[in-house]
Amino acid sequence: MKRTVIYIAILIFACEAAAFYYFGAHHLRLLNRQIAGTFPAIKNLPADSNSARKTLKKARADLARFKPSGKYIVINTHANILTLRTSKSILLKAVCSTGSGGELVDSLTGRHWIFNTPRGAFKVQSKLEQPWWRKPDWAFIEENEQIPQRESDRFDPEMLGDFALGFGDEYYIHGTIYQRLLGVSVTHGCVRLGSDDLKRLYDIADIGTPIYIF
Repeated sequence: MKRTVIYIAILIFACEAAAFYYFGAHHLRLLNRQIAGTFPAIKNLPADSNSARKTLKKARADLARFKPSGKYIVINTHANILTLRTSKSILLKAVCSTGSGGELVDSLTGRHWIFNTPRGAFKVQSKLEQPWWRKPDWAFIEENEQIPQRESDRFDPEMLGDFALGFGDEYYIHGTIYQRLLGVSVTHGCVRLGSDDLKRLYDIADIGTPIYIF
């Protein structure tokens, strides 16, 4: 029984390591909750080896459900690295820029924004060529400019580069006119890529491609 308990503990550690490698911290927390449902506590494991094997089989099946079957994107916001890969190969590894974590407060209205890139599991929801950026209120407040009354005054045709891949809530993987700042956490939440890397990502990633950000 002691040997079985040690083996299961090693499996749990391996599951956690694999989940972090494939999906980052967000999916690791999800997996931990799944494992917690399977293994409430080591002391409650089945006493006989056959039941223990069934428990291990279920744990492997639980882990397999978290593994994507095709292409997926992993964004490491700590290292500012974007990787497009499959479970067996890396298709693209690129330096990117992610959210600065800075905070902006509007002294007139008290509104405030925190510029983080969201963590978690997402999917490519849209693909745009020659995208125009609709500047939100904070973009004008940050530059000490008046918020325009006309909607047409909000649009910038150059800021997002040649392509953009949307993954929800107005967050995009897009190009940048500040190529020298790639690798630095300077964005307002979106993910910036250099022109060549963005073109390759745009060509390979499809609508529905999973995105894991940690």
